[in-house]
Amino acid sequence: MPDLVDDAEPRVLVAALVHQTGDFDLLERAERAVSARSVPTEAAAVLDPALRSELADLLRLTAAGPADGPPGKPRQPWQPRQPWQPGPPAPVDDHQLARLATWCAGETVTPEYWPLIREEIDIDRNDARRFEWTAGERPARADHIRIAVIGAGLGGVLAGVRLGQAGLDYVIFEKNTAIGGTWYENDYPDLRVDVPSHFYSYSFAPNPEWSDHYARRHEIHAYVERCADTYGVRPHVRLITEVVSALFDEGSGRWTVTTSQPDGRREEQRFDAVISAVGMLNRPQLPDLAGLDTFAGPSFHSSRWDHSIDLTGRRVGVIGTGASAVQLVPAVAPVAGHLTVFQRARHWVAPNPLYLAPLNDADRWLHANLPTYATWTRFLRFWQNGDRIYPAFRVDPDWPDPDRSISAANDKFRRRLTAYLGDQLGGDQALIDRVLPDYPPLGKRILQDNRWFQTLRRDNVTLVDDPIDRVEPGVVLTRSGERVELDVLVLATGFHANRYLWPMEITGRHGGRLDELWGDDPRAHLGITVPGFPNLFCIYGPNTNPVVGSVVMVLECQVGYVMASLRALIEGGWASMECRQDAHDEYNRRIDAEHEAMVWRHPRVHSYYNNAAGRVTTNAPWKLIDYWRMTSAPDLDEFHLVAVDDPAPASSD
Repeated sequence: MPDLVDDAEPRVLVAALVHQTGDFDLLERAERAVSARSVPTEAAAVLDPALRSELADLLRLTAAGPADGPPGKPRQPWQPRQPWQPGPPAPVDDHQLARLATWCAGETVTPEYWPLIREEIDIDRNDARRFEWTAGERPARADHIRIAVIGAGLGGVLAGVRLGQAGLDYVIFEKNTAIGGTWYENDYPDLRVDVPSHFYSYSFAPNPEWSDHYARRHEIHAYVERCADTYGVRPHVRLITEVVSALFDEGSGRWTVTTSQPDGRREEQRFDAVISAVGMLNRPQLPDLAGLDTFAGPSFHSSRWDHSIDLTGRRVGVIGTGASAVQLVPAVAPVAGHLTVFQRARHWVAPNPLYLAPLNDADRWLHANLPTYATWTRFLRFWQNGDRIYPAFRVDPDWPDPDRSISAANDKFRRRLTAYLGDQLGGDQALIDRVLPDYPPLGKRILQDNRWFQTLRRDNVTLVDDPIDRVEPGVVLTRSGERVELDVLVLATGFHANRYLWPMEITGRHGGRLDELWGDDPRAHLGITVPGFPNLFCIYGPNTNPVVGSVVMVLECQVGYVMASLRALIEGGWASMECRQDAHDEYNRRIDAEHEAMVWRHPRVHSYYNNAAGRVTTNAPWKLIDYWRMTSAPDLDEFHLVAVDDPAPASSD
C-alpha cells in the first residue's frame, strides 16, 4: 500500500478518500501536513509520514501490499489480492464540495463554479445532465418524433446516448465504415489527444483504462465505440451512409434527408429535427500547389494515412508544421532514410513532461478501483486546463509591447516557451531564428512537444522554410530554386475548418441554402441554431471551439441545450422552432466584440481560426463557465415557434 500512496497524486488521493469515507477530519489533518506551496501534482513526499501511513491503511482494506521478487530482480507492480469494491461515496454538500475542490486545486475555488463542478465531475453519480420524462409526464407526441443525427463521432454518439435516454426515435448517419469520427479517420503515427485523458471523456462515462496521461488514438477510438455499445447507440447507426442533402418542408415542419451509398444508391427519409454532429476538422484541405497531382510516388493527406507504404529508408517529405506534423514527424524520422519538413508557418510548442508519459501502476489501479479518485482527477484536469488560464488569451490594452505579447501573463509564457525552444535546439541560433514565431503565444493553437525540437536536430532531418513553388514527379521545388528529391510526400496541411456542414446541401425556409448564407463567414446562435433553418441543430458549430478546457465538455453543453429544445418542442406542441434573426445577430455581435479583445485578432496572427476577412469563425471567446450558463436552457423568446398544423411562424409570446 505505501507504493500506492507514494505514486498517487497526493491532493487527488486525499480528496478521493475524504469523499469516499466522508471523513473531513482527514482533510483537516492533510491541510496541516501539506505545505501551502505544494502544487497538486507533486509526489506524496509532501505528506508527512503519519498521514502517508493513515492513507495506506485506508487503502489497504482487503488488498495485499507490494510483492517483492527474488533478490536482484525488479520489484513487481503492486497487485491486490482481490479488487477493492468500495460502496457509494458519502454525500457532499456545497460547503464540503468547496473544501475538497479548493484542497485539490491548491487554490480557492469560488462559489460560481460549484454547480458546474457538480455536473462536470458527476459528483453525485446521478448524471445530472441526463434527461428523461418522469412517470406519467411523457407526452404522447414523443412517440412520433424522429430525429436524424449526422456523424457518429464523439458528438454524434453523445447525441445518441441522450436521445436514447429520453426514449426518442433517432438514426445516426455515418459516412465511414466505423464509429469514431475524427478518431477513426485519423490514424497517422503517434496520434494522441492534447487534452488530459481523464478530462477528454464524457462526464457520465469515466474511463479507468487509459494507459497514458494523453491518450493515444486507438484508445480514444475504442472508448467512443465502447460508449456506443454500453449506451445502446450502435443499433441506431447506419454506417457507410453519407448525407447528401437535407430539405425543410414548411408545410409539415419536417426535414427530408437524402443519403447515398457507395454504389450510388440514394434514399430519402423524413425527420422532425436534424442534429449535425459532423465536427469542424472533418474534411481534409489539400495545399494549392502547382503540379501536386503529378508527384510520381505515394502522396497522401495525414488524415488519410496510407499504411501500405513502408517508409523505411525512404526519402519522405512532410508539408506542414502544425499539430499533425508535430506528432507524426518524430515518429517517422527514425525509420525514414531522410525526412524533409516543409515549414509553412511557425508555431509555439510547449514543454509537457506528461505528454508522452504512461500512467503509473498506482494511478491505473486507483482509477479502476476507487471511483472517487477518478472523480477528483477529472476535477483537477478540468481546473488546471480551464478558466484559470483564460486571462492569458485576453489583450491588456495598456500592455507596452504589443508586437511580441499581449499582457504580462502572456509575455511570461512567451519567455518560458522561447527559453525552452532555445534549450531544445542546443543554442543553434540559425535554426532558432528559422522556427521562432513572431506573434504572441496562444495566437494559434499551442502544440505539445512530441520530441519535435529533438527531431529537427537529427542528422537525417532537414527543415525547409523557403516556400514551395511547385511539385514535379519525385521533386518539390522551392521558390529559391532548391530541388528536393522525394519518394513519398505527406500533406499535413489541415482541414476546411471554416466550411461547416460542407459539402452537404442544407435547404431551409423559402429555399435558402446554408452554404450560400454562410459562404466564408459562418455564424449561428450559440453556435447551434440558424435563422431560416427550423429544427436544425449544430454540434461543434461556428465559434464553439473552446480555447480552454475540453471539446467534450462543450459537446455536453450543446447536446444538453438541444435536448432541452426538443423537450420544449414536444411538450409545447410545436411543429418547429427557429432562431429569431435579432437574437442571432445580437449574439454574434457579442462574439465579434469579445474576439477583438483576444490574442487571435493580433495583426500578426493568421490561422484557420480566421476567415479571409480576418473574422474569427471557429473559436469561442468565452470562459467555460460562461458557455455552460448560456446553454443551460433555451430561451424560447429567442425563437419563432410554429404550432402543429399552423403554417405561419409565431413569436413565442
